[in-house]
Amino acid sequence: MSHFSTIKTKFKDEDFLLKALRVLKYPAYIDQRLVNPVNHVHEEVEVQIAVGNKIGFKWNGDEYELIAELDAWDLDVPVQRFIDKISQKYAEEIVLDTIGKLGYEVEDKKTTVDNKIELICAKWL
Repeated sequence: MSHFSTIKTKFKDEDFLLKALRVLKYPAYIDQRLVNPVNHVHEEVEVQIAVGNKIGFKWNGDEYELIAELDAWDLDVPVQRFIDKISQKYAEEIVLDTIGKLGYEVEDKKTTVDNKIELICAKWL
């Protein structure tokens, strides 16, 4: 029997989550209902942020949880890699927003071979 699975995440801010998804070129829609994949019959789920119509993020009161029909996962990356990619972009967007509010500008950005992001920032006084 198939079902939608719930996976905990650390995402707490809708705006940064939406931005991370869109920067990574995932279609992100607000307040959607996830559909049942072909030949899967179970309750449909309302989500605050949908990635297409089979994957979404639902607010649990503290953080967003990933909701997906794992048996029908059809993205180009496995579930954990999807979460990792979004987590990294989400964190980067928070850092960029914070340094911008503090008056800093990004002078250089590099991604290392082990996929770490290095930012060089400066503030002119």
